[in-house]
Amino acid sequence: MQPIEINTDLIRSYDKSGPRYTSYPTAVQFSSEFTADDYKKQIELSNASKDNLSLYFHIPFCDTICYYCGCNKIVTKNRKRAEPYLERLYKEIELQAGYFDNKRAVTQLHWGGGTPTFISHQQMQQLMDVTQQHFNLLSDDSGEYSIEIDPREANEDTIALLRKLGFNRMSLGVQDFNPEVQKAVNRIQSFAETQEVIVAARDSGFHSISIDLIYGLPHQTVASFTDTLQTIIELNPDRLSIFNYAHLPEMFKTQRQINADDIPAPQVKLEILQQAIQQLAAAGYVYIGMDHFAKPDDELAIAQNKHNLYRNFQGYSTHADCDLVGLGITSIGKVANCYSQNVKTMDEYYALIDNNQLPVFRGIELNKDDLLRREVINQLICHYYLDFTKIEAQFEISFTDYFAGELKQIQRMQQDGLLVLGETEITVQPIGYLLIRNICMVFDRYLGDAKNRFSRVI
Repeated sequence: MQPIEINTDLIRSYDKSGPRYTSYPTAVQFSSEFTADDYKKQIELSNASKDNLSLYFHIPFCDTICYYCGCNKIVTKNRKRAEPYLERLYKEIELQAGYFDNKRAVTQLHWGGGTPTFISHQQMQQLMDVTQQHFNLLSDDSGEYSIEIDPREANEDTIALLRKLGFNRMSLGVQDFNPEVQKAVNRIQSFAETQEVIVAARDSGFHSISIDLIYGLPHQTVASFTDTLQTIIELNPDRLSIFNYAHLPEMFKTQRQINADDIPAPQVKLEILQQAIQQLAAAGYVYIGMDHFAKPDDELAIAQNKHNLYRNFQGYSTHADCDLVGLGITSIGKVANCYSQNVKTMDEYYALIDNNQLPVFRGIELNKDDLLRREVINQLICHYYLDFTKIEAQFEISFTDYFAGELKQIQRMQQDGLLVLGETEITVQPIGYLLIRNICMVFDRYLGDAKNRFSRVI
């Protein structure tokens, strides 16, 4: 892929709210009319495919609150609160596994949160043991088994145990090393804590280490974020994610602790992003898409070059052939032709699990149009290229007829230089890479009035 080009005036003109397309249709379209029974029918279809599985476990607990966070979490100092939750999670693993063919290999597994390492070492061991009892986990270290790490909640012993349990990839939350920024968002995290975890991960043989940063936090400047990023580059992660902070205090109560006057102006945010992109390119990282960067020999970069990169709820993925089983509160799964989501509160989750019921409370079954548009969006957002003939062969349509209205909208983007519209393809240009969400939005038939439910593109 060619290097990113940045046109600040063009970006400003396109900077509006829109989905990140970790799914299509997005979660905004999920409905309570979709029930656990509908989910079970989709599992039957999924079993017929015999494809591999991906498991996602949501561990919602955090010791302290980060003010910027929009995740579903439970903030508590009481570690015992994890015990009743894990008991139900073990039961859900058993319930879910009862519907899936146990010969299907789990080639991807992820613990997210919250803070997965909030739980004790013994509980980590037990959670993996229960998973192994009910699902077909790989024993040869060939799967992509990953975990989100808060360096303040892990040490050398934790990392060694996680490697022993089969984890081979990790993402570390950092966000920013500047003390003033850390204080403003209530995440005090030292360089030494972060370095200790990374060194331990390398010593333990983790295959890949990713670091998460956020731009647009209070008190950030181009200079301060440059310093943070230089420190990160010296830690030499395999991947980086640099997320745009979305200040949505009306949706996320914890963000009300942030003084909006301290947030960088849009122009400063854009300058921070521009500097970060140039800095990472100079350090040898390639732009994967959206907020993601990787070393050229990383699996994400290789998958993109081979045109088999995929996008799911964990971001960019190399496992397009997996059905995703979501476990724990709020977890979202993708099974056969549906998305499903578990209930969001502990009380609901406990009640359903105690009654031996799957905790699915909403979802959506995708129709042919949904599947078609999902494939179009996935190709664009992962590869910046769309071959009409492949879509036509897969879905038995005439692309130019089916998407006549969308192609008219695309012409304005071609005039602005974001892409080249050929007779049988769309090729996104380097100046359009940062605006890929805008391009994908053209093909989203649900967007309409839901735009204000999403973060801004830049």
